Amino acid sequence: MRAAVITEYTAPPSLADRDEPQAAEGKAVLELRAAGLNPADLAVASGTFPFGSPPLPYVPGIEGVGTVVHSARFAPGTRVFASGRGLGIAADGSFSERFAASEDVLVEVAGGVDDLVAAALGVVGLAAWMPLAWLARVRPGESVLVLGATGSVGSVAVQAARILGAGRIVGAGRDAARLERALEFGADAVVEIDGDGLAERLSEAFAGAPPTVVFDSLWGPPLEAAAATAAAGARIVQLGQSAGPTATLASGIVRGKQLQILGYSNFAVPQDAIADGYRDLLGHAAAGRIRVDAEAIPLRSVTEAWARQAQGPGTKLVIVP
Repeated sequence: MRAAVITEYTAPPSLADRDEPQAAEGKAVLELRAAGLNPADLAVASGTFPFGSPPLPYVPGIEGVGTVVHSARFAPGTRVFASGRGLGIAADGSFSERFAASEDVLVEVAGGVDDLVAAALGVVGLAAWMPLAWLARVRPGESVLVLGATGSVGSVAVQAARILGAGRIVGAGRDAARLERALEFGADAVVEIDGDGLAERLSEAFAGAPPTVVFDSLWGPPLEAAAATAAAGARIVQLGQSAGPTATLASGIVRGKQLQILGYSNFAVPQDAIADGYRDLLGHAAAGRIRVDAEAIPLRSVTEAWARQAQGPGTKLVIVP
């Protein structure tokens, strides 16, 4: 069968022949319908990913939507989402015509959502929805700041905050065009993070109601400004470092405001919570409450897709057969 194959760490995958996966105890075999390409896939391929990398050569892809070929849980032909239990990290991933996944991570994909959206809302959707709905638990009327609102995760986070009843949502990021898109997705105001006086500009955008929840996929100086702006007792959910791996937070601000900093990773969430969250996402997508900008890329073009992902594509790239 055809598959994307990594033959050396730090190098992009190329299309190659690979043996068909075999059904085994605890493992299902799926026929690929769509699989999101994620920054984590490139990190795994670096050979230095904190959660490990498969031995070479291997097939990348930490998530995928597929049709069941063999499964102890689901009938053949059932459409399911798979991510976790080492998929694309400890063993071959989803970027192949057929792939194996652990039975216990499979979540049925209900009707009303096409393959592209179901795949695009996997890792990306969960990274946006779970920090706000499951970890920080946004309450109706709260003010929410989304740092990184111009990325795929951030754009879903803006919509998630709106669904959860946030009273005011401010999106922050670098790309002016994508900030306009954040307004279309439900942000009440947007702020460009470049330039002086970011804390003051964030404060103005909240119009006297400082954020009680900060969704942070950036870290670095934007988080420093957000902490200075945040309300007393604010919860800061941290899940990325696009603006830098370190941030300097004044002890007085953290103590004086009694800020809560909550680290988040999809990999650390219990599987039953992931399954519930993914079903919630699909339900909101089917009802038109969540939209995602996604582009289908054929498996044969995986090398080009990999290069685009490395540059930051501005849209969610999804590998299809």
